[in-house]
Amino acid sequence: MAAPRSAALKLDWAKVTTSLGLRGQTAASLQAFKQRNENARRRVAALQEQPTTVDFAHYRSVLKNQAIVDEVERRFKEFKPATYDVQRQLKAIDAFEVEAVRNAEQTKEKVDLELQDLQKTLRNIEEARPFDELTVEEVAAAEPSIDEKTAKLVSKGRWTVPGYKGVRPIDPNTDDAVTVGWEKKKLGTTMSLVPDPLWCLLWGYYIANDKPGVGVKPTG
Repeated sequence: MAAPRSAALKLDWAKVTTSLGLRGQTAASLQAFKQRNENARRRVAALQEQPTTVDFAHYRSVLKNQAIVDEVERRFKEFKPATYDVQRQLKAIDAFEVEAVRNAEQTKEKVDLELQDLQKTLRNIEEARPFDELTVEEVAAAEPSIDEKTAKLVSKGRWTVPGYKGVRPIDPNTDDAVTVGWEKKKLGTTMSLVPDPLWCLLWGYYIANDKPGVGVKPTG
């Protein structure tokens, strides 16, 4: 029993947690096991401090019933502490260690993937260009659904964007007029109808590439 006890005393619990990068349930389980280990060690230390010898001569001098003292002394000398096979507990500890390492590895993999996504997002933010420098191809590549929805609207002859609150009036300077989606925006003390940049960008893309269903061009 001396070897396992010595190993337990030398175990650096904090280092186990940090070196394996334990988190979540794995770290909580290890902390609970550490607490049970410390409680057991305190109980053993308290028991070791108690006297292990009995002064039977003292009891013979103060008790009239010498026979009972002799009987207790005989039983005391015959007593042998019970020994226990702790292999099952040691195997359970080994299994716990394997499970803890496996959970730590899985946690590390998840954290690595999250870090990769965050780094990619950070690069996109740092390398992002102003909106007016983006091309339609880049916008469509970043969000394919925009291109698909625009093509669907144009093919059905729909020139307004759902959800827009304002409508741009017909431009008298053009031969063909088209009603396109515009958004109300307050500028100072006046109300102005301001176009959505993304819609205009995609609209120009379809005009330039002569997409089917486009027979007019946007104004402004």
